[in-house]
Amino acid sequence: METDFSGRQALVVGGTGGIGATIAQGLAERGAQVTVHGGSSEDRLRRVLQGISSVGGTAQGFLHPITSAESVDSLFRRLPRVDILVWAWGPFLRKPLETYTSGDWEYLAKANFSWPGAMVSLTLRGMLDRGWGRLLLFGGTNTDTIRGFTSTAVYSAAKTALAVVVKSTAKTAADRGVTCNMICPGFVDTEYLSEEARAYGKSKSPNHTLLSTRAVAELGIQILLSSQINGAIIPMDGGVTL
Repeated sequence: METDFSGRQALVVGGTGGIGATIAQGLAERGAQVTVHGGSSEDRLRRVLQGISSVGGTAQGFLHPITSAESVDSLFRRLPRVDILVWAWGPFLRKPLETYTSGDWEYLAKANFSWPGAMVSLTLRGMLDRGWGRLLLFGGTNTDTIRGFTSTAVYSAAKTALAVVVKSTAKTAADRGVTCNMICPGFVDTEYLSEEARAYGKSKSPNHTLLSTRAVAELGIQILLSSQINGAIIPMDGGVTL
């Protein structure tokens, strides 16, 4: 297992808040040169970059809304090299299956499957050429295998499909020094969680607590350091799926 990311270029998509921001700092603390991607908030981006600087890390960042396949391509073109890809962004929608619109289906499928999958393909090419790369994606709660969902069916279907991309990438690239893995967190205590969602998450967890972003980020960093963890779909949910 490597001990740090010195000399590696990392891109964290969705790095201005939640799990992404914490992973971005963890990568920088271990020597990576981090590019922090955000969607729209200059304040969030500035705070994350200041936090990384305060611990002696090196980072740059920019805002680049992801709204189409073309915006994924243009995001990739802004970076000369990506050794480590962390995709920590994905919109969530909870409502009864029969109330989803065609627009809901299209957007959630693109944002949680097609666009992260496209970025995997784009960054993988350079990783294979250089003989080293790390990709870390995020699933949803209970999406480590095929299950049924009554209120998050579309989001969860897209995340379950993304797991196929993870395993396919691992199988394709394992002999070229590249790994690809997925963490499926449970209910994580982020600034995006409403009080209602926070209470719901605690009620579903066997230990009645929420995950911290620090705990998820620490697992992510260990996965990224390892050359032997590959194609893994890892539930980290405090036992919600038991």
